[in-house]
Amino acid sequence: MGALHDGHLTLARRAKEMNSKVVVSIFVNPTQFSAGEDLDKYPRQLEADLEKLRPLGVDCVFTPTQADMYPGGSLCHVEPANFSHISEGLARPDFFRGVATVVCKLFNIVQPTYTFFGQKDISQCILIQRMVRDLNMPVNVTVCPTIRESDGLAMSSRNAYLHPVERPACNVLYKALSAAKLYCDQTKDNRFPAKREDIIATVNSILRQEPLVTQIEYVSVASHRDMTELTSYSAHAAGAGAVISAAIRIGNVRLIDNVLVGQAIPDILK
Repeated sequence: MGALHDGHLTLARRAKEMNSKVVVSIFVNPTQFSAGEDLDKYPRQLEADLEKLRPLGVDCVFTPTQADMYPGGSLCHVEPANFSHISEGLARPDFFRGVATVVCKLFNIVQPTYTFFGQKDISQCILIQRMVRDLNMPVNVTVCPTIRESDGLAMSSRNAYLHPVERPACNVLYKALSAAKLYCDQTKDNRFPAKREDIIATVNSILRQEPLVTQIEYVSVASHRDMTELTSYSAHAAGAGAVISAAIRIGNVRLIDNVLVGQAIPDILK
């Protein structure tokens, strides 16, 4: 959606490595914002974004208007089954319908062979992978690992909202999720699965040590195939994998992040 950072630029570089022609789309999509969210203040800096992309040698930057993407009188949209009921969907009503619809439109307009998304928005990535499969779209979806600041904070355009006093506290989210990943990985050494409630407690115990965390919206332990919640995780189970994710607020700024466990890593990151 613009306000590009090195996470976005890494996707463009990966695309250049794999393709002869690369198109970057920049569009702040209004249909994925719920009432009261930050649509009006979301960072828009197209000229700066173009300057960042220029050295990478992308072939086209597609910057449609709202009228281009949503002409009046539209009757159809993409409704992803069950995603409104996962943790991120409950926190952001209509979000996934907006994401699925705009990505479907962009695929139809650009008709790419390969597309590239970042792991930080893991629920979107899994939704898009499923949409492509379920609707027989001739598109290859590549998910690239999250790009992080030196202290572990996932790069995000919304990090610009953080007050300098708040910024040092933000790495607590990745610390908490990393501790949960370690807890799950340790099930390789015993025959007992990691229970969902214990994984969540591991995350919460670290988050609650940081006084600048004003809200824990959710902690999720979900299937890497459809983001439905799991009751446990065991490294010994065939094909076992999980997405451990969370959304918190530091001050008024909403932060999301995730880690992948087990089979989720090779299944999602390609």
